[in-house]
Amino acid sequence: MAEFMNKPMGRRAFVGGALATGVLGVLAGCGQKGNPSAAGSTSGEGASGGTLRYYINNPVSIDPYNLMEDQGTQVGFQLFDSLTQYDFEKGEIKALACDSWEVNDDATEFTFHLKEGTTFHNGDTVVAADWKRGWERILNPETNPESPSGIGYHLAMVDGYDAFTAGEADELTGVTCPDDNTLVVKLAYSYADFPYVASHPALVPVPEVALEDFQTFFLSPIGNGPFKMDGNWEDGQYINIVRYDDYYGDKAILDGVNFVIQKDVETAYREFQAGNLDVCDVPATQIPDARETYGESEDGYTATPDHQLLLGGEPSTYYLTINCAQAPWDNVKFRQAVSMAINREAICEEVFHGTRTPADNIVPPGIAGYEEGVWPYCKFDQDAAKALLEEIYPDGNYPTITLTYNQDGGHKEIMDVVMASLKEVGIEAEADTNEWATILNRYSSGDYEIGRCGWVADYPIMDNFMYPLFFSTSGDNYSQIGDDAIDAALLEARATIDDDERIAKYQKLDAELGEQCWMIPLMFYTHTTVVGDNVAKFYLDPQKKADMSKTELVSA
Repeated sequence: MAEFMNKPMGRRAFVGGALATGVLGVLAGCGQKGNPSAAGSTSGEGASGGTLRYYINNPVSIDPYNLMEDQGTQVGFQLFDSLTQYDFEKGEIKALACDSWEVNDDATEFTFHLKEGTTFHNGDTVVAADWKRGWERILNPETNPESPSGIGYHLAMVDGYDAFTAGEADELTGVTCPDDNTLVVKLAYSYADFPYVASHPALVPVPEVALEDFQTFFLSPIGNGPFKMDGNWEDGQYINIVRYDDYYGDKAILDGVNFVIQKDVETAYREFQAGNLDVCDVPATQIPDARETYGESEDGYTATPDHQLLLGGEPSTYYLTINCAQAPWDNVKFRQAVSMAINREAICEEVFHGTRTPADNIVPPGIAGYEEGVWPYCKFDQDAAKALLEEIYPDGNYPTITLTYNQDGGHKEIMDVVMASLKEVGIEAEADTNEWATILNRYSSGDYEIGRCGWVADYPIMDNFMYPLFFSTSGDNYSQIGDDAIDAALLEARATIDDDERIAKYQKLDAELGEQCWMIPLMFYTHTTVVGDNVAKFYLDPQKKADMSKTELVSA
């Protein structure tokens, strides 16, 4: 099995290699969700119980059928356990809701041995058929005809995917259940990275009741994780979860979590400063003050009293998605000109006070295969941008563009820099603002020109930044790319068993994609999260998932 699994990323990669030797010792207490041997016990300074108040935006979904953005995923991660989980301390994929797995010689079949005796929050025993049901529920457009899932592509390599999603089969034939504790996944082609895919927080089991009433389950999902729902998701207001005492792993230390939904980060941060929230994002303008007031985390991911501001790097890229199917964006030179016109350094320094890094690739540092500067038009060169624009529009009659974005979370300040940069080369940009959930729906339908977007790794491999964003039938292919050569190259890379050869193929394609400038990377993310001094221990991993079950409040 080991020969099929690379280990591309440890925590050191996210801190630029600057971690002191002793830091990993500090992090050792973070543990892994569901793993008794790695449990974080109360430290003596922390207190058992209590409710953590955690800020989020209104999610798209907390139901695993469509966990597609980090706000809903944060909730879903507490309610459900997937088969595997990436261990950032060790830089490897590990078992979570399974005890182990095996893979055949050509990486086309994976056999997962499930943990026995695990239960859903309604008391039903979790069996292999529940996993098959959960995965099929994501792929079946009848699950929610008004808004089908946009994340089914994660299972595109599973045998029978095409027939099932096309309505030509009534089950996903590549997933079988020889017995209640064994799940066999047969793939349509070799894909050695599948255990990483299996760590996605949406690829989880669901009980039979999930098929009975979609709306009820959507608002109050029944999972297999360390927390369970306490009532329904109150849209735009709050989501409450409480400890599930029959959880198969270590029980949560907290009594529960109150996810407080606020319309924007500025409002939320004022609530945090007033003592009404325990975990909150920090508006970009407030980062210097927050650093001085609350103290910076020693490793960027673990908050303790007096070290409460988390600024650790993320395997994620902030970018402008482009509707390449319509003019003027169907002209590659126009896309290249716009990309070179944008002052990324100004965004990182002026808006984020040096806590973020200008992007030079859609794939971020820390992912195996990342190459510095491989997207050539990410460089700031307004003279070159003007030259391209003059070539395309010799009469100087440049088009006015429409830039779509949500204003909360500091995005307005970022887009202000983008629009100012474009104006300097003669391109006027009009703002088109809306709520994030509405914008995502518009991106999916192609109802936009160019807009802000971000991609946080679902699982930390190069494929996760390329297949979802560039494959023609992917639900996240907002750029409307339908290129047979790109599709073929992605499938060829996916089917390559040898780690080095597979990464080399992704790198070759990555360079070609960068030349075409199908989208415009702006910067690589870092956390900008602050934790209250009433929290004794809190860990936010590089993918922005917090294992709330290990969080401790300060004792009274």
